[in-house]
Amino acid sequence: MDAFQDLYDTILERRENPQEGSYTCYLFAQGLDKILKKLGEECAETLIAAKNGEKSEIIAELSDLAFHAAVLMVQTGVTPGEVAAELEKRSAKQGNLKQFHVVDKNT
Repeated sequence: MDAFQDLYDTILERRENPQEGSYTCYLFAQGLDKILKKLGEECAETLIAAKNGEKSEIIAELSDLAFHAAVLMVQTGVTPGEVAAELEKRSAKQGNLKQFHVVDKNT
Protein backbone atom coordinates (compact mmCIF):
# COMPACT_ATOMS: atom_id res chain seq x y z
CA MET A 1 0.00 0.00 0.00
CA ASP A 2 1.12 3.53 -0.55
CA ALA A 3 1.36 6.30 2.04
CA PHE A 4 -1.75 8.14 0.85
CA GLN A 5 -3.88 4.99 0.95
CA ASP A 6 -2.58 4.30 4.48
CA LEU A 7 -3.47 7.85 5.50
CA TYR A 8 -6.93 7.52 3.96
CA ASP A 9 -7.51 4.21 5.78
CA THR A 10 -6.45 5.74 9.10
CA ILE A 11 -8.82 8.68 8.61
CA LEU A 12 -11.64 6.30 7.67
CA GLU A 13 -10.93 4.27 10.82
CA ARG A 14 -11.07 7.44 12.95
CA ARG A 15 -14.44 8.36 11.51
CA GLU A 16 -15.82 4.87 12.11
CA ASN A 17 -14.24 4.51 15.58
CA PRO A 18 -13.84 7.97 17.12
CA GLN A 19 -11.03 8.41 19.62
CA GLU A 20 -10.92 10.98 22.40
CA GLY A 21 -8.50 13.79 21.62
CA SER A 22 -8.12 12.93 17.93
CA TYR A 23 -7.77 15.95 15.64
CA THR A 24 -9.29 13.92 12.81
CA CYS A 25 -12.33 13.11 14.94
CA TYR A 26 -12.60 16.78 15.89
CA LEU A 27 -12.78 17.71 12.19
CA PHE A 28 -15.52 15.16 11.54
CA ALA A 29 -17.46 16.33 14.60
CA GLN A 30 -17.28 19.94 13.39
CA GLY A 31 -18.55 18.97 9.94
CA LEU A 32 -17.97 19.88 6.34
CA ASP A 33 -17.65 23.63 6.85
CA LYS A 34 -14.73 23.17 9.27
CA ILE A 35 -13.06 20.62 6.98
CA LEU A 36 -13.35 23.01 4.04
CA LYS A 37 -12.06 25.93 6.11
CA LYS A 38 -8.98 23.94 7.12
CA LEU A 39 -8.42 22.78 3.54
CA GLY A 40 -8.54 26.40 2.37
CA GLU A 41 -6.09 27.45 5.08
CA GLU A 42 -3.69 24.71 4.05
CA CYS A 43 -3.97 25.76 0.40
CA ALA A 44 -2.98 29.31 1.34
CA GLU A 45 -0.11 28.12 3.54
CA THR A 46 1.14 25.90 0.70
CA LEU A 47 1.12 28.86 -1.67
CA ILE A 48 3.09 30.99 0.78
CA ALA A 49 5.60 28.20 1.40
CA ALA A 50 6.10 27.80 -2.35
CA LYS A 51 6.59 31.55 -2.75
CA ASN A 52 9.18 31.53 0.03
CA GLY A 53 11.00 28.68 -1.66
CA GLU A 54 12.02 26.72 1.45
CA LYS A 55 11.74 23.09 0.35
CA SER A 56 11.18 21.62 3.83
CA GLU A 57 8.37 24.12 4.44
CA ILE A 58 6.78 23.28 1.08
CA ILE A 59 6.91 19.56 1.92
CA ALA A 60 5.35 20.16 5.34
CA GLU A 61 2.54 22.30 3.93
CA LEU A 62 1.85 19.90 1.06
CA SER A 63 1.60 17.13 3.64
CA ASP A 64 -0.92 19.16 5.65
CA LEU A 65 -2.85 19.86 2.46
CA ALA A 66 -2.88 16.15 1.51
CA PHE A 67 -4.11 15.23 5.01
CA HIS A 68 -6.99 17.69 4.90
CA ALA A 69 -7.84 16.64 1.33
CA ALA A 70 -8.01 13.04 2.54
CA VAL A 71 -10.35 14.08 5.37
CA LEU A 72 -12.58 15.76 2.78
CA MET A 73 -12.47 12.63 0.64
CA VAL A 74 -13.62 10.44 3.53
CA GLN A 75 -16.31 12.96 4.51
CA THR A 76 -17.71 13.05 0.97
CA GLY A 77 -17.27 9.37 0.11
CA VAL A 78 -14.55 9.82 -2.50
CA THR A 79 -11.94 7.05 -2.56
CA PRO A 80 -8.28 7.19 -3.55
CA GLY A 81 -9.09 4.69 -6.29
CA GLU A 82 -11.61 7.07 -7.82
CA VAL A 83 -9.10 9.92 -7.80
CA ALA A 84 -6.42 7.63 -9.26
CA ALA A 85 -8.80 6.56 -12.03
CA GLU A 86 -9.51 10.20 -12.89
CA LEU A 87 -5.79 11.00 -12.94
CA GLU A 88 -5.12 8.02 -15.20
CA LYS A 89 -7.88 9.16 -17.54
CA ARG A 90 -6.40 12.64 -17.66
CA SER A 91 -2.87 11.38 -18.25
CA ALA A 92 -4.09 9.65 -21.42
CA LYS A 93 -5.14 12.99 -22.93
CA GLN A 94 -2.82 14.73 -25.34
CA GLY A 95 -2.99 18.17 -26.84
CA ASN A 96 -5.30 19.42 -24.12
CA LEU A 97 -3.66 22.78 -23.53
CA LYS A 98 -6.45 25.21 -22.95
CA GLN A 99 -6.67 28.16 -25.30
CA PHE A 100 -6.75 31.35 -23.31
CA HIS A 101 -8.94 34.28 -24.23
CA VAL A 102 -6.83 37.20 -25.38
CA VAL A 103 -7.92 40.50 -23.89
CA ASP A 104 -7.12 43.78 -25.64
CA LYS A 105 -6.07 45.93 -22.69
CA ASN A 106 -6.13 49.05 -24.86
CA THR A 107 -9.91 49.06 -25.24
